Amino acid sequence: MISLSGRRPAVRAPGRGTPLSPLLRLLVLTQLAFNVGFFAVLPFLAEHLGTAVGMAGWLVGFVLGLRTFSQQGLFVVGGALADRYGIRPVVLTGCVLRIAGFVWLGFAARTWAVIGAVLLIGFAAALFSPAVESEVARQAVMWEAAGGGDRTRVLALFTVAGQAGAFVGPLLGALLLAVDFRTACLAGAAVFVLVLAGHARLLPQHIPGRKRVRFGGGARLLLRNRRFLALCCAYGAYLLAYNQLYLALPAEVERAAGSQAPLAWLFALSSLLVVGSQLPVTRWAGRRLAPRRSMVAGLGLIAAGFAAVALARPAGWTGAGGLVPAAGFVVLLTLGQMLVAPVARAWVPDLAEDGRLGLYTGALSSVSGLIVLAGSSATGLLLDSGLPAAVPWLVLAAVPLAAAGLLPRRD
Repeated sequence: MISLSGRRPAVRAPGRGTPLSPLLRLLVLTQLAFNVGFFAVLPFLAEHLGTAVGMAGWLVGFVLGLRTFSQQGLFVVGGALADRYGIRPVVLTGCVLRIAGFVWLGFAARTWAVIGAVLLIGFAAALFSPAVESEVARQAVMWEAAGGGDRTRVLALFTVAGQAGAFVGPLLGALLLAVDFRTACLAGAAVFVLVLAGHARLLPQHIPGRKRVRFGGGARLLLRNRRFLALCCAYGAYLLAYNQLYLALPAEVERAAGSQAPLAWLFALSSLLVVGSQLPVTRWAGRRLAPRRSMVAGLGLIAAGFAAVALARPAGWTGAGGLVPAAGFVVLLTLGQMLVAPVARAWVPDLAEDGRLGLYTGALSSVSGLIVLAGSSATGLLLDSGLPAAVPWLVLAAVPLAAAGLLPRRD
């Protein structure tokens, strides 16, 4: 188990100890493919809803939050299903629903249709993501026990694969938007068709060592686990901050540059930082910081990113200079993410009951999804409220700072 009150052993790279299993390598590549398809569409959704569909700012924020809630908020369902039936049927079903959701979104022209497509897209991920993530966490603990190194290393590698997909996805989407938004949606669906075919062939029917448990009793144990719920609240504040890449950041880029063309490059900057720096940052933090301190430092960096925009916003800079605060926000948010995300997910196996890792992995995102749903709507109102330009960003800066105080204090 990870010691939550002291330093952890130095991280060893895969290959220096026990090599990663074929299943673990497949799951890491799965995350890469998932994000290529997803990020070919999502970064451009807010602009599409506001212009092509004609939604008000608060409604755009609500729809984005609803998408996050239908995904993150229902992870607990997908996690419980993975505990009960195994990951293969849950992952394959999620891929089918994601394909249908993207196709529907590409043709949706009314608010109700957009909401239906967004809900389907989110629920698809609520099936396949907790199944994959819980098995990655379980395999990482086994890899650590076999002498491979700190489990956080595997979770960091999983994050790198996801961010590599998040780098390729927006660039693909930006190219396809030269045609139209529908083309981007259909391309995202095509990626998941390939994922579905690959996993139908390669994902094992039965995974050794994975227990299957009944549905009953797990939720009661989870709700009594105060330390886990505290971790969920802190992680939810991080996800609310991260969600501003799709809500507050596009508005700031539009103001500074007069269009959202630079947005794809800012997403690329974030992804390149994670791909190039996540593993060294995880190695450095694993040697020097306990998990709680790592998450506190990450949340502090995220708060600093919001504060940087708030301080620069009254000046009203535009053009290339006006994009500097937004770029600073992306860099600080990404650095904070590198400290928060792998550690939070590596912490979950130490807090979960035996056989319930899927449920707990899903619940981590479900509680976070509730926070993002409420917070995104509030953020949309703030951005449309007519308050001084710095106020929404200062409010957002306060959220991760408050969350740092919620983290569990010891093992």
